[in-house]
Amino acid sequence: MKINVLVAEIGSTTTVVNGFNYIDSPCPKFIGQGQAPTSVMEGDVNIGLNGAIEDLRKKLQVEKIEYDEMLATSSAAGGLKMTVHGLVYDMTAKAAKEAALGAGAIIHKVTAGKLRRTDIKAIKEIEPNLILIAGGVDYGERDTAIYNAEMIANSGIKCPIIYAGNVENQEEIKEIFSDLDNKLYIVENVYPRIDELNIEPTRKVIQDAFEDHIIHAPGMAKVRELVTGPIIPTPGAVMEASKVLKEEIGDLITLDVGGATTDLHSVTEGSEEIQRIVLSPEPIAKRTVEGDLGVYVNMENIVQRIGKEKLTEELGVPVEDVIKNHKPIPDTPILKKFVEILTKEAVMTATMRHAGRYRSIFGPGGKKTFAEGKDLTSIKWIVGTGGALTRLDGRIEILKGIMNLVKGDYLLPKETAGILIDNDYIMASLGVLSKRHRDAAINLLKNSLNI
Repeated sequence: MKINVLVAEIGSTTTVVNGFNYIDSPCPKFIGQGQAPTSVMEGDVNIGLNGAIEDLRKKLQVEKIEYDEMLATSSAAGGLKMTVHGLVYDMTAKAAKEAALGAGAIIHKVTAGKLRRTDIKAIKEIEPNLILIAGGVDYGERDTAIYNAEMIANSGIKCPIIYAGNVENQEEIKEIFSDLDNKLYIVENVYPRIDELNIEPTRKVIQDAFEDHIIHAPGMAKVRELVTGPIIPTPGAVMEASKVLKEEIGDLITLDVGGATTDLHSVTEGSEEIQRIVLSPEPIAKRTVEGDLGVYVNMENIVQRIGKEKLTEELGVPVEDVIKNHKPIPDTPILKKFVEILTKEAVMTATMRHAGRYRSIFGPGGKKTFAEGKDLTSIKWIVGTGGALTRLDGRIEILKGIMNLVKGDYLLPKETAGILIDNDYIMASLGVLSKRHRDAAINLLKNSLNI
């Protein structure tokens, strides 16, 4: 059987392939999904990829699968570990961090100001796949970014470097790394002027650098033998799909509850009313990662947030007994109910952490109200993707709970927001597909979301 495009999602434990046909027609079709254990530890990711393709072949009941293109997303080999270094935390450091998160990176350290020896020691222990240096508006402060670049260059750290700071430093940065093996990417400033973010160029370069990294990561060297198109971080692919979808249906948030983390992607400019009183700019497309909110690996954290007594009361059985039998994929009514409760807590907590809020400041003229953080009040749609929010029976009710949150000072979605579910669980695949087949990705997204 000939398939137009296969998209592989290479995870840390599982590799999934999604098949798409009629990709250049007005009615592209999702034809099926196969999966197999990821084989990074065996030194050849192709084993897992071929296993997933074989699983798809069996499900389609065909003798052989051939494909025109294969694209991929990946969180294998530890994903994309980054450290970010700027000048002022609330300005350039924050802008650089937003660019990295939006690209799908896992940020292990953010610093502001000049790096110290202890910072360099920490970076060496992290062993990042990519380091992002920013700092200074264009034609503003220069010394900090140059100092930080020199500290990193002299440290012996061997990984690619992205410079996205003051444009006046670009030639100096090139000179600092000219005799070293570190691959250097020079990008437009992420914070070119006060209160102006410019994170999209850096976000794109981070994804390009990720592709270079994933090819050289242990166990991933042979990935190009099968994958013919782009490879981007899985969270970055979900963000790409969210951005494409926003252009079609309006402002939205996408929630992805996983076994280890909960990601929330918002794509909205916010309301004009809030924009007039906001203290500092926020990116239109913003991602937050809650590393303590997972329904399997980090399940204990959510259990503690809810309380064992309350969980026992809701489940009708001792929660300790349920925890002992907990699995990555719940297969009994009591385990499914347990995961629904955990997922609801993860969704509500992640949304509250992502949302901005009103802030009162007292000055000579009396009390004035401002806003800080991400404004979610203009959200039209709440989208659920990931294993929990595409497979649990109570997924729609879980997401509806966002509208019932006590808003108080928080800039949360209004009660009029609609709920959409990625029923085919293909949102990440369509994010990377949109880079080559945008119209097809949009149509397939709408089909999966029942729009």
